[in-house]
Amino acid sequence: MAGSDEQAVRGRDRLAALLADASTGALAAAGGLVAGVYLRSATPGLLRLSVLAGLPGPLFKPWWRLHVDRPFPVADAYRLGVPVVLPNATETMRRYPQLAAGLPFPFGSVHVPVPGRTEPLGVLTVLRPAVTDTEDEFLDREPLARLAAALGVGLLALADGDEAAVLWDGEPMGVLPPVRRSAQAAAGRFHWDPVTAALRADDPLHTLLGLRPGGLGGTAKALAEAVAPADAPRILAALRETAAGRPPSAPLAVRARDGAPRLLLLWPEGADGTEPAVGDVVVGGVVFHPGPAAADGAADLLPQGVFCMDRLGLIVYANPAAARLTGRTREWLIGRQLWDAMPWLAGAPYDDHLRGALLAPDPVHFHARRPGGERDGPGEGDWLAVSVHPGADLLTCTLVPASRLDPGTERVPEALVPPGTVAAERPTASLYRPIALAIALTDAVTARQVSAVVMQELLPAFGGRQLAIYLLQDRHLYLAWETGFPQGFLAPFDGVGLDARIPGVETLTTGRPLFFESMEQIVAAYPGLAIDADVGARAFLPLIASGRPVGSCILGFDRPRGFSTEERTVLTALAGLIAHAMERARRYDSEAALARGLQQALLPRRLSAHPLVETAGRYLPGAQGMDVGGDWYDVVEAGDGLALVIGDVQGHGVQAAATMGQLRSAVRAFALGDRPPDEVLSGTNHLLIDLDPGQFASCCYLRLDPVTGRARIARAGHLPPLLRCPDGRVRVLDIPGGVVLGVYPRARYPVTELLLEPDSILALYTDGLVERPGMDIEDGIASLGLVLAEAGGAVGRRAGWSLAEVADRLTATVRLAPDRPDDVALLLAARRPAAARRPEGRAGHGPAPPDRS
Repeated sequence: MAGSDEQAVRGRDRLAALLADASTGALAAAGGLVAGVYLRSATPGLLRLSVLAGLPGPLFKPWWRLHVDRPFPVADAYRLGVPVVLPNATETMRRYPQLAAGLPFPFGSVHVPVPGRTEPLGVLTVLRPAVTDTEDEFLDREPLARLAAALGVGLLALADGDEAAVLWDGEPMGVLPPVRRSAQAAAGRFHWDPVTAALRADDPLHTLLGLRPGGLGGTAKALAEAVAPADAPRILAALRETAAGRPPSAPLAVRARDGAPRLLLLWPEGADGTEPAVGDVVVGGVVFHPGPAAADGAADLLPQGVFCMDRLGLIVYANPAAARLTGRTREWLIGRQLWDAMPWLAGAPYDDHLRGALLAPDPVHFHARRPGGERDGPGEGDWLAVSVHPGADLLTCTLVPASRLDPGTERVPEALVPPGTVAAERPTASLYRPIALAIALTDAVTARQVSAVVMQELLPAFGGRQLAIYLLQDRHLYLAWETGFPQGFLAPFDGVGLDARIPGVETLTTGRPLFFESMEQIVAAYPGLAIDADVGARAFLPLIASGRPVGSCILGFDRPRGFSTEERTVLTALAGLIAHAMERARRYDSEAALARGLQQALLPRRLSAHPLVETAGRYLPGAQGMDVGGDWYDVVEAGDGLALVIGDVQGHGVQAAATMGQLRSAVRAFALGDRPPDEVLSGTNHLLIDLDPGQFASCCYLRLDPVTGRARIARAGHLPPLLRCPDGRVRVLDIPGGVVLGVYPRARYPVTELLLEPDSILALYTDGLVERPGMDIEDGIASLGLVLAEAGGAVGRRAGWSLAEVADRLTATVRLAPDRPDDVALLLAARRPAAARRPEGRAGHGPAPPDRS
């Protein structure tokens, strides 16, 4: 047993080292600020962050878990198996608005799948400084691809080749990036007398500036040019303002000649406890990455609080003023995480400020209220002005009592931070941005999709484990979605009337959210309710949209817990968003059901047949948005021949389906009268213009003589047919055509004649079959022709293939696509040799019912 335990420990150590090396290597390869690795978890469809380098784990907590079907770059990289590259915030907002809403900072990112044997094991992700270049010029992706491949090999080796065993279900490891600059402290002080213009600088300042003692010169201009030549005017202006009694409200962030960041702190003499000198003498400090190795202790002399933390949030330096302002000793502060040492800097809105300092090049300034304590001096249990200055390895932070600032300085309202709140009491909900849920809900169109978004986005933000959504119908609440509850637990509450006295009903009828910190509270409030008293807290939220009741939402927690005022406010606001999304989804579901029924009634259940012609049709609805459209096909008896027609009405939904039905009826009427193809299209064009539905349509109409194979064809803005010849060649029939139907009443539609030889196959199709994002439609038509050439040969050789099987082959790719944006229609026709004539009435004359999957 001991040997087994030691082996497990060694395996965990090797895994930790492998993940740490991959993340730090990715930082170096991409010039990144933050890197991490997502791995699959034991929960199907859920990725978990396993390691994070360059950013404190608590600041990234909202993104520790990601579902593979959510619109995030990590999920897309995993699901599609291809890298996702985002050069800057503009591209991120365009493609992934949820990520941009949660991290609204100017950075770029790269997400590379970690390959396994049959599917990705996870994703290597890097956040790096934003650039204006195009994606191709963003960076060399080859080093990251090699790192991801090596990580995949290493993970499989640790799992003894078992791909299914590569899982991660814990919290992410924190890894400190390699040090890129010296973390040595450097600080110096100076005194400037605006009356005499004399300036005195101490030896540490000369050392910091690379000058011999006394080599700085005795003027403010010489100081400004030595500290930061490009920022000299700002420095001189700040000196004058401070001498006039208006010191800067935050340290000035400047850069040395070599680009190194420096901070300039200014205050009137006497503000640091010394006796004021004659005149308005200005005291200043220049600080460059104060750290634990401050041999000269110069930063210790500054009256402002100064502390530094590394990129994992560990405090590595604090001067005496910072210790005094935080009510702690220096020895206690150093070596602690920021959120442990200063819990009043944890949670919203401070997490956003700290993320900004870690992901963006500019300093951030904000106010924070430190709760009062017995160690406080007069007035110091109040607001502090906080500045955070980013650096390659350390973040330099300053603290100044707000009472010392310019009275005109804007202060954060006290209501933003609950008084006396400490880290243990701060809700995890403050990590969640309501705007992110709002954006996610805009992508959900069905009630099921809305429920899935709530489960995937809302529960993790509040630490919940159970979710139930009830919808109102005929004054009863019916369970629409639930997850996490024991099987059958919610069954007694399904279909209850609005007169039932249970919290799920009461929250809707009163419009008030109900929060219970434990199940005992629910039992006390509802004595007759038969529930398990051992489960945890519950939140019951009314779903009300524009004053109309929609339903109820229940959040469940494993253990008892409290709900802060902030948390209750956020949950109530989010319930309103959910209600509006659910109301919109219910309208969509109703319209979709109506459109599907209408479309199924309009599409042909069986195609007209002829002994010498075999036909097959397929229809696939779009997989995004309203899943019905205006594509249609038909085969109609036309005199002693057959008319083959395919069309596409612009748009989706009930209107498109209704217009399609009217056009199909018109074409059938013209075809049954055996009208020529040009007259069929002209007559249908006039009908559509007279109906004026605000839509247009494309159409291709062909009249075929089965005995001779002679075909006459006309097009109205439709894609050209494909013809597979008996010798295997596939031709694109680029015949002349007219404009789409419904646009120009005098449009003309030229007719082209062609010969359909025995064993040849004609393919009519709509654009949903050949259009792909980022690909020319001509390439899509060429690809379809290749598949037709291969599959059609089996029919020509009479190798047991039917035309229906060829139709399945041609639609296989789009059938499996999860994000098919448009509906698809396909109509195939094959002319048989006279000797192959089948007996009348055989099922092979017509296709199976149209495929509506």
